[in-house]
Amino acid sequence: MHTNFEIGRHIVEFEQQGDERAEYGQQLLKQLAERLSAEFGNGFSLTNLKLMRQFYVLYVARIGQTASDFTGGQTSRPIGQTLSDLLVAGNGKRPFTLSWSHYVFLLGIKKTDERSFYEIEATSQNWTLRELRRQFQSGLYERLALSRDQDGIRQLAQQGQIVSQPKDLLKEPLVLEFLGLSEQARFSESDLEAAIINQIEHFLLELGKGFLFEARQKRFTFDDDHFFVDLVFYNRLLRCYVLIDLKLGKLTHQDLGQMQMYVNYFDRHVKTDAEAATIGIVLCKKKHEALVEITLPKDANIHAREYQLYLPSKEELQQKLAEWSGDGV
Repeated sequence: MHTNFEIGRHIVEFEQQGDERAEYGQQLLKQLAERLSAEFGNGFSLTNLKLMRQFYVLYVARIGQTASDFTGGQTSRPIGQTLSDLLVAGNGKRPFTLSWSHYVFLLGIKKTDERSFYEIEATSQNWTLRELRRQFQSGLYERLALSRDQDGIRQLAQQGQIVSQPKDLLKEPLVLEFLGLSEQARFSESDLEAAIINQIEHFLLELGKGFLFEARQKRFTFDDDHFFVDLVFYNRLLRCYVLIDLKLGKLTHQDLGQMQMYVNYFDRHVKTDAEAATIGIVLCKKKHEALVEITLPKDANIHAREYQLYLPSKEELQQKLAEWSGDGV
């Protein structure tokens, strides 16, 4: 990784004499690719050199430096000044933590805040390249940002997803394309539940940070009546139970009332005094905002969230976020 950064630096600052827009740059890169490939073999194609150059320019800018910053506006500086020097000059910014393949993907994300978010999350969650692509394609950044205020959006870019209160866990819609269920196919709530259990690892990734699976169809009884919670999770970051009830159709006030009963039971009979209040999530195909607002008290720890069985359009999510923020975030 450091080698790729240094090659990018060499291209920008030495081969092009610090002029990032040199007219002869394209021809120079072709010649350099031929020379390096002949000397060192694969890995130094014209495309790869362009990526290394882009990688250097982007990450030097991120640590608050540019090529001219180091040279005081001059076209040269000591050849011995390497990545370690740059990191020191950049106030000790952390070194690169992902693979080159991860960074190549990240370079394709144009918005700085969004790219920063995915880099932080991929590092902290140990995402594979496949998982990183899936989270990007599902619009994770936009889905989280839409539930936050401006300060919260800035925090996503600077720190990633920080989970300190129930609302930090929530995103909408939940994207369940990995279940393999068709929007047009007929299936029951039991089919949906079974599909989630069969793909529990993917479902945990979609839920977010700190989730542990405890049970399906968790039974509890009072007054000789039996009740069943579809899915029970525990979030180790918030130290609380998270109950999920699955609904195929449109949300009803009975669904919310049922979840309120489940949450009340867990709070009174299951959780310990050291644990936080139980969170209830009704996962439905169609949510009714006005119904949720009028049915639940403002401080209720119950949330309705929509799910969909296909990847959302990132363009639509970005448009929603731009309209919501009012400034094209």
